[in-house]
Amino acid sequence: MIIDKEKCIGCGVCLKYCTVQAISLLDKVAVVDPERCTECYVCLRKNVCKQKAIMPNELHNFCKVFQHILSDPVETIAGTGVTGRGTEESKTNDVTGRVKKGDVGICIDMGRPGIGVYLRDAEKVAMACARAGVEFLGPNETPLAQIMSDIKTGKFRDECLDYHLLSVIIEGKCKESDLPAVLRALQKVEKEINTVFSLGIMVRVDEDGQTKALDCLEELGIPQPVRGKVNVGLGRPLSLD
Repeated sequence: MIIDKEKCIGCGVCLKYCTVQAISLLDKVAVVDPERCTECYVCLRKNVCKQKAIMPNELHNFCKVFQHILSDPVETIAGTGVTGRGTEESKTNDVTGRVKKGDVGICIDMGRPGIGVYLRDAEKVAMACARAGVEFLGPNETPLAQIMSDIKTGKFRDECLDYHLLSVIIEGKCKESDLPAVLRALQKVEKEINTVFSLGIMVRVDEDGQTKALDCLEELGIPQPVRGKVNVGLGRPLSLD
């Protein structure tokens, strides 16, 4: 975002609305830190400045457009055709049924709440997961794949690494046998990044509603999940495979 210094009266109202604290007052005029701003457009969309001093920044390259679209929840993602940072099923298996028997779905939500994530940190997590056995969705399935220069390794386009986003979701799947290695990789890489993430795991259950896929959590010192979403099988027939 850009602030017109001639119109700004230094009231500070916009500071309260910035999702990542990218706006501050300097000499009684609001200024935007271009490295922290995620171009989420919350301040603009909510019309918080009565002086009309807030203006949209020029989205002058692919990475800048990508930054805005993923940070603004009302934008539709080209390729996936849905709004938001993930797929239309993100943490369930009710739309495509892509998680088959013997698979585990991985959904890593980075940057929320109100912290943001630099793509260089998201790349570290993606590459750590890939080395542990995670296979990522393609660019027509999940937005983040659109900036991957190598979808097999999780490598991002270098020119995008310094961009700051409100949040991103890393989506993929691995074999049940690889889940312990993926979790160990996440335990290691979380100490190497300057943001937060939450992990969603998509697993199938047997006829009794049980799964052995999560038996490794105790060994790794990870608490058993206390909440989740349940797909009772009302989606496409593909999900029964």
